[in-house]
Amino acid sequence: MDLQPCHVKGVFVSVSEGGAAAPTVILEVEGGDCIPIFIGLYEAISIRNALQKEVLPRPITHDLFVEALSRFGIRVTALHIDALEENVFYAKLIARSNGSEELIDCRPSDGIAIALRCHAPILVDGSVISTASQPKEKLPRLEDLDRII
Repeated sequence: MDLQPCHVKGVFVSVSEGGAAAPTVILEVEGGDCIPIFIGLYEAISIRNALQKEVLPRPITHDLFVEALSRFGIRVTALHIDALEENVFYAKLIARSNGSEELIDCRPSDGIAIALRCHAPILVDGSVISTASQPKEKLPRLEDLDRII
């Protein structure tokens, strides 16, 4: 598997020419190309909170999950976005505990929200990058998520 590091450029709302809007996380890969991943609104808000290091008065699901992992001595070491099939991205959280490593299947949006909170790298398979990445200027029109929520 040819995994390459990327970082979250931001969370936006993609607006199509017809006016349809979809929450979108943008991953930036080496060389500056981007991978848009359409996600749910709740996950978009959670990723936004993690990027802005915003801590809510009560934990949301991703915060709760990270806290539970921590209390049981489980450390998230990476997120691998490792496949793209029929326009659906697939990912695995890599977790370590007591010298054992486990791969946990997850939606990329949940994995990104958790990886950001755990300061774990986000790695994308080269085949996914070659299929899904595009130059910034080819991305759909993006609106700031904060203007929508």
